[in-house]
Amino acid sequence: MPYLFESEEHAALRAQVARFAESAISPHAQAWEEAAEFPRELYPAAAAAGVLGIGFPVEYGGSGGDITHQIVASEALTLHGRSVGTAVGLGSHLIALPPILLLGSEAQKQRYVTKVLAGEWVSALAITEPGGGSDVAALQTMAERVEDRYVVNGSKLYITSGCRADVIVTAVRTDPDRSRRHLGLSLLVVERDLPGFSPSRKLSKMGWSASDTAELSFADCQVPLANRLGDEGSAFFAIIRNFAAERLLLAAQCVAIAQLAYDESVAFAKLRTTFGKPLSRHQVIRHKLADMATQLWAARAFVGESAIRCQRGEVVMSQLAMCKNTATDMCSFVVDQAVQIHGGLGYMRECIVERLYRDARLYPIGGGTREIMNEIIAQAEGY
Repeated sequence: MPYLFESEEHAALRAQVARFAESAISPHAQAWEEAAEFPRELYPAAAAAGVLGIGFPVEYGGSGGDITHQIVASEALTLHGRSVGTAVGLGSHLIALPPILLLGSEAQKQRYVTKVLAGEWVSALAITEPGGGSDVAALQTMAERVEDRYVVNGSKLYITSGCRADVIVTAVRTDPDRSRRHLGLSLLVVERDLPGFSPSRKLSKMGWSASDTAELSFADCQVPLANRLGDEGSAFFAIIRNFAAERLLLAAQCVAIAQLAYDESVAFAKLRTTFGKPLSRHQVIRHKLADMATQLWAARAFVGESAIRCQRGEVVMSQLAMCKNTATDMCSFVVDQAVQIHGGLGYMRECIVERLYRDARLYPIGGGTREIMNEIIAQAEGY
Protein backbone atom coordinates (compact mmCIF):
# COMPACT_ATOMS: atom_id res chain seq x y z
CA MET A 1 0.00 0.00 0.00
CA PRO A 2 2.02 3.03 -1.21
CA TYR A 3 1.94 6.52 0.27
CA LEU A 4 0.45 9.28 -1.86
CA PHE A 5 3.86 10.92 -2.21
CA GLU A 6 5.52 7.81 -3.64
CA SER A 7 7.16 8.10 -7.04
CA GLU A 8 8.98 5.56 -9.18
CA GLU A 9 12.11 6.53 -7.27
CA HIS A 10 10.40 5.69 -3.96
CA ALA A 11 9.17 2.37 -5.37
CA ALA A 12 12.69 1.43 -6.47
CA LEU A 13 14.02 2.38 -3.05
CA ARG A 14 11.35 0.29 -1.34
CA ALA A 15 12.35 -2.74 -3.46
CA GLN A 16 16.05 -2.15 -2.72
CA VAL A 17 15.54 -2.06 1.05
CA ALA A 18 13.11 -5.01 0.92
CA ARG A 19 15.76 -7.17 -0.78
CA PHE A 20 18.29 -6.31 1.90
CA ALA A 21 15.83 -6.94 4.74
CA GLU A 22 14.68 -10.28 3.30
CA SER A 23 18.22 -11.58 2.93
CA ALA A 24 20.09 -9.98 5.85
CA ILE A 25 17.46 -9.63 8.60
CA SER A 26 14.37 -11.82 8.17
CA PRO A 27 16.14 -15.23 8.39
CA HIS A 28 17.64 -14.19 11.74
CA ALA A 29 14.83 -12.02 13.14
CA GLN A 30 13.52 -14.44 15.74
CA ALA A 31 16.99 -15.46 16.94
CA TRP A 32 18.08 -11.84 17.30
CA GLU A 33 14.92 -10.99 19.22
CA GLU A 34 15.57 -13.86 21.62
CA ALA A 35 19.24 -12.90 21.98
CA ALA A 36 18.20 -9.26 22.60
CA GLU A 37 20.75 -7.97 20.08
CA PHE A 38 21.78 -8.14 16.46
CA PRO A 39 25.37 -8.39 15.15
CA ARG A 40 27.33 -5.19 14.76
CA GLU A 41 28.32 -6.44 11.32
CA LEU A 42 24.83 -5.53 10.15
CA TYR A 43 25.78 -1.83 10.09
CA PRO A 44 28.47 -2.05 7.37
CA ALA A 45 26.29 -4.53 5.49
CA ALA A 46 23.42 -2.04 5.53
CA ALA A 47 25.79 0.73 4.46
CA ALA A 48 27.07 -1.37 1.53
CA ALA A 49 23.46 -2.05 0.50
CA GLY A 50 22.73 1.68 0.44
CA VAL A 51 20.35 1.53 3.40
CA LEU A 52 22.10 3.69 6.02
CA GLY A 53 22.63 6.67 3.74
CA ILE A 54 19.01 7.18 2.70
CA GLY A 55 17.93 10.77 3.27
CA PHE A 56 21.44 12.06 3.98
CA PRO A 57 23.71 14.32 1.86
CA VAL A 58 25.81 12.66 -0.81
CA GLU A 59 28.89 14.66 0.21
CA TYR A 60 29.00 12.80 3.54
CA GLY A 61 28.40 9.34 2.15
CA GLY A 62 24.61 9.45 1.93
CA SER A 63 22.46 8.71 -1.08
CA GLY A 64 20.40 11.90 -0.97
CA GLY A 65 16.65 12.09 -0.61
CA ASP A 66 14.51 13.38 2.21
CA ILE A 67 12.23 12.22 5.00
CA THR A 68 9.77 10.68 2.53
CA HIS A 69 12.53 8.35 1.35
CA GLN A 70 13.37 7.52 4.97
CA ILE A 71 9.71 6.69 5.67
CA VAL A 72 9.52 4.29 2.72
CA ALA A 73 12.84 2.66 3.62
CA SER A 74 11.88 2.28 7.28
CA GLU A 75 8.62 0.60 6.34
CA ALA A 76 10.33 -1.82 3.97
CA LEU A 77 12.89 -2.66 6.65
CA THR A 78 10.12 -3.54 9.13
CA LEU A 79 7.78 -5.34 6.75
CA HIS A 80 10.44 -7.48 5.11
CA GLY A 81 12.90 -7.78 8.01
CA ARG A 82 10.14 -8.76 10.45
CA SER A 83 12.03 -7.38 13.46
CA VAL A 84 11.07 -3.97 14.79
CA GLY A 85 13.95 -3.99 17.27
CA THR A 86 16.50 -4.56 14.54
CA ALA A 87 15.01 -1.85 12.33
CA VAL A 88 14.99 0.63 15.20
CA GLY A 89 18.53 -0.16 16.33
CA LEU A 90 19.89 -0.01 12.81
CA GLY A 91 18.15 3.35 12.35
CA SER A 92 19.33 5.18 15.49
CA HIS A 93 21.38 7.47 13.23
CA LEU A 94 18.13 8.90 11.86
CA ILE A 95 17.79 10.93 15.08
CA ALA A 96 21.47 11.19 16.03
CA LEU A 97 22.93 12.67 12.83
CA PRO A 98 20.50 15.53 12.02
CA PRO A 99 21.77 17.75 14.90
CA ILE A 100 25.32 17.31 13.60
CA LEU A 101 24.22 18.26 10.10
CA LEU A 102 22.23 21.22 11.43
CA LEU A 103 24.72 22.70 13.91
CA GLY A 104 28.03 20.97 13.27
CA SER A 105 31.11 22.33 11.58
CA GLU A 106 32.42 20.88 8.34
CA ALA A 107 35.13 19.07 10.29
CA GLN A 108 32.53 17.54 12.62
CA LYS A 109 30.39 16.40 9.71
CA GLN A 110 33.36 14.81 8.00
CA ARG A 111 34.49 13.10 11.19
CA TYR A 112 31.16 11.77 12.44
CA VAL A 113 28.57 11.64 9.68
CA THR A 114 30.79 9.95 7.09
CA LYS A 115 31.88 7.20 9.49
CA VAL A 116 28.34 6.49 10.69
CA LEU A 117 26.91 6.33 7.17
CA ALA A 118 29.74 4.00 6.17
CA GLY A 119 28.74 1.64 8.97
CA GLU A 120 32.10 2.09 10.71
CA TRP A 121 30.65 3.87 13.75
CA VAL A 122 27.30 3.58 15.52
CA SER A 123 25.57 6.75 16.68
CA ALA A 124 22.99 7.54 19.37
CA LEU A 125 21.05 10.55 20.62
CA ALA A 126 21.00 11.07 24.41
CA ILE A 127 18.37 13.44 25.78
CA THR A 128 16.11 11.58 28.22
CA GLU A 129 17.25 11.36 31.85
CA PRO A 130 16.15 9.31 34.87
CA GLY A 131 14.30 12.36 36.18
CA GLY A 132 12.32 13.04 33.01
CA GLY A 133 12.22 13.07 29.25
CA SER A 134 9.45 15.10 27.64
CA ASP A 135 10.34 18.34 29.47
CA VAL A 136 13.65 18.88 27.68
CA ALA A 137 14.29 22.30 29.21
CA ALA A 138 14.43 20.70 32.67
CA LEU A 139 17.31 18.31 31.96
CA GLN A 140 19.91 18.01 34.71
CA THR A 141 23.13 16.70 33.11
CA MET A 142 25.68 19.45 33.71
CA ALA A 143 28.64 20.44 31.53
CA GLU A 144 31.08 22.84 33.16
CA ARG A 145 33.52 24.56 30.86
CA VAL A 146 37.13 24.23 32.01
CA GLU A 147 39.69 25.74 29.63
CA ASP A 148 39.51 23.72 26.37
CA ARG A 149 36.98 21.14 27.50
CA TYR A 150 33.69 20.48 29.26
CA VAL A 151 33.47 18.38 32.40
CA VAL A 152 30.16 16.52 32.18
CA ASN A 153 28.30 14.94 35.10
CA GLY A 154 24.92 13.23 35.00
CA SER A 155 23.14 10.32 33.38
CA LYS A 156 20.90 9.51 30.45
CA LEU A 157 18.25 6.81 30.25
CA TYR A 158 16.44 4.78 27.57
CA ILE A 159 19.06 5.56 24.94
CA THR A 160 18.69 3.51 21.74
CA SER A 161 22.06 2.05 20.65
CA GLY A 162 23.57 3.46 23.85
CA CYS A 163 25.72 0.44 24.72
CA ARG A 164 27.35 -0.01 21.32
CA ALA A 165 27.40 3.61 20.14
CA ASP A 166 30.76 5.11 19.22
CA VAL A 167 29.37 8.66 19.15
CA ILE A 168 26.58 9.96 21.35
CA VAL A 169 25.00 13.34 20.60
CA THR A 170 24.27 14.44 24.15
CA ALA A 171 22.09 17.23 25.47
CA VAL A 172 23.66 18.99 28.46
CA ARG A 173 23.13 22.07 30.58
CA THR A 174 26.01 24.52 30.08
CA ASP A 175 24.41 27.38 32.01
CA PRO A 176 24.04 26.65 35.74
CA ASP A 177 21.27 29.26 36.02
CA ARG A 178 18.27 26.92 35.79
CA SER A 179 15.87 29.84 35.46
CA ARG A 180 17.14 30.22 31.90
CA ARG A 181 15.87 26.72 31.13
CA HIS A 182 16.03 26.20 27.34
CA LEU A 183 18.56 29.02 26.86
CA GLY A 184 21.13 27.08 28.88
CA LEU A 185 21.23 23.89 26.83
CA SER A 186 23.98 22.72 24.47
CA LEU A 187 24.76 19.61 22.43
CA LEU A 188 28.05 17.76 22.80
CA VAL A 189 29.32 14.82 20.77
CA VAL A 190 30.60 12.31 23.31
CA GLU A 191 32.91 9.66 21.92
CA ARG A 192 32.79 6.34 23.73
CA ASP A 193 36.46 6.29 24.72
CA LEU A 194 36.42 9.68 26.49
CA PRO A 195 37.44 9.51 30.15
CA GLY A 196 34.46 9.48 32.50
CA PHE A 197 31.90 8.12 30.05
CA SER A 198 30.41 4.65 30.28
CA PRO A 199 27.22 2.78 29.39
CA SER A 200 26.26 1.87 32.97
CA ARG A 201 23.75 -0.84 32.03
CA LYS A 202 21.87 -2.44 29.18
CA LEU A 203 18.13 -2.30 29.77
CA SER A 204 15.71 -5.21 29.44
CA LYS A 205 12.51 -4.16 27.69
CA MET A 206 8.96 -5.29 26.96
CA GLY A 207 9.49 -4.94 23.23
CA TRP A 208 12.07 -3.80 20.66
CA SER A 209 14.09 -6.69 22.07
CA ALA A 210 16.78 -6.82 19.38
CA SER A 211 17.64 -3.15 19.88
CA ASP A 212 20.28 -2.01 22.35
CA THR A 213 18.79 0.36 24.94
CA ALA A 214 21.04 1.75 27.66
CA GLU A 215 21.52 3.93 30.67
CA LEU A 216 24.58 6.16 30.25
CA SER A 217 26.82 7.58 32.97
CA PHE A 218 28.93 10.74 32.85
CA ALA A 219 31.30 11.07 35.81
CA ASP A 220 33.65 14.02 35.30
CA CYS A 221 33.58 13.07 31.61
CA GLN A 222 36.17 15.11 29.70
CA VAL A 223 34.65 16.35 26.44
CA PRO A 224 36.79 18.58 24.19
CA LEU A 225 35.38 22.00 23.42
CA ALA A 226 35.73 21.07 19.74
CA ASN A 227 32.98 18.47 20.25
CA ARG A 228 30.30 21.08 20.93
CA LEU A 229 27.74 21.42 18.16
CA GLY A 230 27.08 25.04 17.28
CA ASP A 231 27.13 27.86 19.81
CA GLU A 232 26.80 27.31 23.52
CA GLY A 233 23.13 27.51 24.48
CA SER A 234 21.86 26.76 20.96
CA ALA A 235 20.61 23.21 21.54
CA PHE A 236 16.97 23.65 22.50
CA PHE A 237 15.56 24.59 19.12
CA ALA A 238 17.72 21.99 17.36
CA ILE A 239 16.27 19.37 19.72
CA ILE A 240 12.70 20.53 19.08
CA ARG A 241 13.31 20.46 15.34
CA ASN A 242 14.71 16.95 15.70
CA PHE A 243 11.63 15.92 17.68
CA ALA A 244 9.42 16.97 14.77
CA ALA A 245 11.13 14.60 12.34
CA GLU A 246 11.37 11.85 14.98
CA ARG A 247 7.63 11.98 15.66
CA LEU A 248 6.83 11.68 11.98
CA LEU A 249 9.19 8.70 11.67
CA LEU A 250 7.64 7.09 14.76
CA ALA A 251 4.18 7.53 13.26
CA ALA A 252 5.40 5.91 10.05
CA GLN A 253 6.85 3.02 12.06
CA CYS A 254 3.41 2.52 13.61
CA VAL A 255 1.94 2.24 10.12
CA ALA A 256 4.58 -0.34 9.19
CA ILE A 257 3.99 -2.41 12.34
CA ALA A 258 0.24 -2.30 11.85
CA GLN A 259 0.57 -3.24 8.18
CA LEU A 260 2.63 -6.29 9.11
CA ALA A 261 0.15 -7.31 11.82
CA TYR A 262 -2.77 -6.82 9.42
CA ASP A 263 -1.10 -8.83 6.64
CA GLU A 264 -0.36 -11.66 9.07
CA SER A 265 -3.97 -11.61 10.29
CA VAL A 266 -5.45 -11.74 6.80
CA ALA A 267 -3.22 -14.67 5.87
CA PHE A 268 -4.04 -16.52 9.11
CA ALA A 269 -7.80 -15.89 8.78
CA LYS A 270 -7.81 -17.44 5.33
CA LEU A 271 -5.98 -20.58 6.50
CA ARG A 272 -7.44 -21.22 9.95
CA THR A 273 -10.77 -23.07 9.94
CA THR A 274 -13.46 -23.14 12.60
CA PHE A 275 -16.88 -24.76 12.35
CA GLY A 276 -16.03 -26.08 8.92
CA LYS A 277 -14.98 -22.85 7.24
CA PRO A 278 -12.07 -20.39 7.23
CA LEU A 279 -12.06 -17.66 9.88
CA SER A 280 -12.31 -15.10 7.10
CA ARG A 281 -15.75 -16.49 6.24
CA HIS A 282 -17.10 -15.53 9.65
CA GLN A 283 -18.66 -12.07 9.64
CA VAL A 284 -17.20 -11.13 13.02
CA ILE A 285 -13.65 -11.75 11.75
CA ARG A 286 -14.26 -10.02 8.43
CA HIS A 287 -15.49 -6.97 10.30
CA LYS A 288 -12.43 -6.97 12.56
CA LEU A 289 -10.21 -7.03 9.48
CA ALA A 290 -12.28 -4.29 7.87
CA ASP A 291 -11.88 -2.06 10.94
CA MET A 292 -8.15 -2.74 10.99
CA ALA A 293 -7.82 -1.88 7.28
CA THR A 294 -9.86 1.31 7.68
CA GLN A 295 -7.82 2.68 10.55
CA LEU A 296 -4.59 1.69 8.80
CA TRP A 297 -5.59 3.57 5.64
CA ALA A 298 -6.53 6.66 7.67
CA ALA A 299 -3.24 6.73 9.59
CA ARG A 300 -1.23 6.14 6.43
CA ALA A 301 -2.99 9.08 4.78
CA PHE A 302 -2.24 11.31 7.77
CA VAL A 303 1.44 10.32 7.78
CA GLY A 304 1.67 10.85 4.03
CA GLU A 305 0.09 14.30 4.18
CA SER A 306 2.30 15.30 7.11
CA ALA A 307 5.41 14.19 5.21
CA ILE A 308 4.39 16.24 2.18
CA ARG A 309 3.75 19.29 4.35
CA CYS A 310 7.11 18.82 6.07
CA GLN A 311 8.82 18.94 2.70
CA ARG A 312 6.97 22.17 1.92
CA GLY A 313 7.95 23.64 5.27
CA GLU A 314 4.30 23.94 6.26
CA VAL A 315 3.96 21.53 9.16
CA VAL A 316 3.55 22.86 12.69
CA MET A 317 4.30 20.84 15.81
CA SER A 318 0.62 20.43 16.65
CA GLN A 319 -0.12 18.60 13.39
CA LEU A 320 2.78 16.23 13.97
CA ALA A 321 1.50 15.62 17.51
CA MET A 322 -1.93 14.77 16.05
CA CYS A 323 -0.29 12.54 13.45
CA LYS A 324 1.73 10.65 16.06
CA ASN A 325 -1.28 10.13 18.34
CA THR A 326 -3.46 9.00 15.43
CA ALA A 327 -0.84 6.50 14.28
CA THR A 328 -0.09 5.15 17.76
CA ASP A 329 -3.79 4.72 18.56
CA MET A 330 -4.30 2.91 15.27
CA CYS A 331 -1.29 0.67 15.81
CA SER A 332 -2.38 -0.24 19.33
CA PHE A 333 -5.81 -1.19 18.02
CA VAL A 334 -4.54 -3.20 15.07
CA VAL A 335 -1.99 -5.28 16.97
CA ASP A 336 -4.57 -6.00 19.68
CA GLN A 337 -7.05 -7.23 17.07
CA ALA A 338 -4.30 -9.26 15.38
CA VAL A 339 -3.63 -11.15 18.61
CA GLN A 340 -7.37 -11.74 19.05
CA ILE A 341 -7.75 -13.10 15.53
CA HIS A 342 -4.83 -15.45 16.04
CA GLY A 343 -6.40 -16.72 19.26
CA GLY A 344 -4.18 -18.90 21.43
CA LEU A 345 -1.39 -18.79 18.85
CA GLY A 346 -1.34 -14.99 19.11
CA TYR A 347 -0.37 -15.32 22.78
CA MET A 348 2.65 -17.48 22.00
CA ARG A 349 6.20 -16.12 21.69
CA GLU A 350 6.60 -18.10 18.45
CA CYS A 351 3.96 -15.91 16.77
CA ILE A 352 5.06 -12.62 15.26
CA VAL A 353 1.87 -10.77 16.21
CA GLU A 354 2.63 -11.46 19.88
CA ARG A 355 5.95 -9.68 19.39
CA LEU A 356 4.37 -6.83 17.44
CA TYR A 357 1.86 -6.37 20.26
CA ARG A 358 4.74 -5.79 22.68
CA ASP A 359 6.71 -3.66 20.23
CA ALA A 360 3.75 -1.35 19.64
CA ARG A 361 3.35 -0.42 23.29
CA LEU A 362 6.39 1.86 23.18
CA TYR A 363 4.98 4.28 20.62
CA PRO A 364 2.47 6.15 22.83
CA ILE A 365 5.47 6.79 25.13
CA GLY A 366 8.59 7.32 23.00
CA GLY A 367 9.37 10.59 21.25
CA GLY A 368 6.97 12.44 23.55
CA THR A 369 4.12 10.73 25.37
CA ARG A 370 0.55 10.72 24.13
CA GLU A 371 -0.34 13.10 26.95
CA ILE A 372 2.42 15.55 25.99
CA MET A 373 1.21 15.40 22.37
CA ASN A 374 -2.27 16.35 23.55
CA GLU A 375 -0.83 19.26 25.51
CA ILE A 376 0.97 20.50 22.37
CA ILE A 377 -2.30 20.24 20.44
CA ALA A 378 -4.27 22.00 23.19
CA GLN A 379 -1.82 24.91 23.35
CA ALA A 380 -1.90 25.31 19.56
CA GLU A 381 -5.69 25.27 19.55
CA GLY A 382 -5.80 27.90 22.27
CA TYR A 383 -7.51 26.07 25.12
